[in-house]
Amino acid sequence: MDSSTSTPSRIVIASRESRLAMWQAVHVQGRLAALYPQSQVEILGMTTQGDQILDKPLATIGGKGLFIKELEVAMQEGRADLAVHSLKDVPMVMPEGFVLAAISERETPFDAFVSNKYAALDDLPAGAVVGTSSLRRESVLRARYPQLVIKSLRGNLDTRLKKLDAGEYDAIILAAAGLIRLGLKDRVRSVLTPEQSLPAPGQGALGIEIPADRPDAAAIVATLNDPDTAHCVRAERAFSRALGGSCQVPLGGYAIIDNGQLWLRGFVATPDGKQMVSAELRGARADDEAIGLKLAAMLREQGADAILAQLATHTATQ
Repeated sequence: MDSSTSTPSRIVIASRESRLAMWQAVHVQGRLAALYPQSQVEILGMTTQGDQILDKPLATIGGKGLFIKELEVAMQEGRADLAVHSLKDVPMVMPEGFVLAAISERETPFDAFVSNKYAALDDLPAGAVVGTSSLRRESVLRARYPQLVIKSLRGNLDTRLKKLDAGEYDAIILAAAGLIRLGLKDRVRSVLTPEQSLPAPGQGALGIEIPADRPDAAAIVATLNDPDTAHCVRAERAFSRALGGSCQVPLGGYAIIDNGQLWLRGFVATPDGKQMVSAELRGARADDEAIGLKLAAMLREQGADAILAQLATHTATQ
């Protein structure tokens, strides 16, 4: 990018090559092209480690960072100016040298129940096999539906749907946003309410990551930021970060703006769902991160530390 002029001649977006990631990149490409008609907005498609290792649960192979590392290298080397991510896939602690410069307006943040045989979770018979890639969803399912068999489900969205269609699972739980974005809304049999399955921090929102030393890139993407979504996601991520949130921690955090206030709900649990603590908190929008930190402290007072200690021991012995 030519930083000597206010309008860059070229903007390069780094993206994973999965169909959903490319949809997200094309979506941002379109918005930037409309904002900067004189600029050439390109997408640099890449395959990440997270896309390549599909035979192991994400929590055991290094976590969410595996989906963004190669994109960050491309930005470091000057081959790309920014990267677009599903925010729930972005580690809670940003790698040194990178920042989230914009958070776009949120799509549906809820989990979706997808099945070819059943209309809802409550319809599943005992012994039915449910697939999920998320410890958060697994803990909720095990707590509320102990009669079901929960199995790991990796791969991109199309791969997961193919496994369902091949009969490997009776149902799978996915983020509704991804299905909607890819025009697959008809695959959603029912949407889980926050009371049924509290979303992951950042779920449904897109994050624009840039190198921290690129104020020119920050200026270019600033218009893509949606203030209300950003306040909510900052609260969710602060809450998760304070509890060591990663894909090794079954944790949900979800905020909305309600009557002008930020309302944050959160929980942390053991993967088997047998221990779970939850709480909620309201406050001023501008206090987003402080609300997240306070809610995490409330959960610690309820016994979250004991759960986190168990999880750390479990992870260390794997």
